[in-house]
Amino acid sequence: MTEDQAKEVAKQLRKPEGDFGKIVGQKMNESNLNMNVYTIKHLDLIANDAILEIGMGNGHFVKDILNVDATITYAGLDFSQTMIEESIGINQNFIAERRAVFKLGNAELMPFKDRSFNKIFTINTIYFWENPERVLNECKRVLQDNGSLTITIRPKHIMDTLPITQYGFTTFGKDDVCNLLIANGFVIENTIDTIEAEEDFFGERLNDTFVIVQAKPL
Repeated sequence: MTEDQAKEVAKQLRKPEGDFGKIVGQKMNESNLNMNVYTIKHLDLIANDAILEIGMGNGHFVKDILNVDATITYAGLDFSQTMIEESIGINQNFIAERRAVFKLGNAELMPFKDRSFNKIFTINTIYFWENPERVLNECKRVLQDNGSLTITIRPKHIMDTLPITQYGFTTFGKDDVCNLLIANGFVIENTIDTIEAEEDFFGERLNDTFVIVQAKPL
């Protein structure tokens, strides 16, 4: 991968736009398959859950949440208009049933009422948070009492081997995420480490290791 290619891929991973952004969204579904499957599994979904996902990509995995139980509702928040449009197109049935909604916006100022959700999760977005403290404060605001926040990442020792991550990424280890959460009024409930086989990641061979951190506000 050339430097220019790495810069463009990094830009699109942060905020997919246009036709190439659509391709990146599809590629993320493939390269992040295990991350999504494992994260959704560990949400421990039950009837009447109100779920918020920060940065849902093209919404491909929304069905895996809403098909668990007919009373679960879902909101996806993304600052990419392209990903909002793709998510709406893929999830028209759930939208028509009033079980899914997709909002364009920044996680630092979420367009949701206080205590709207009992579970929030996000996969591979924390690298791009310009002000993590504001995002976490917003998570606390929109979480219901005893609600939970789940953050899934590829850890720093993996991410730092990729040429794209020198362009606009802030990488984190498991302890970094835990410490950030604790410093911003959360208590760690669970951490899960996984190691999967190598796979292709935008032309790079990637050891598909990822970490899930689950926390609740104090």
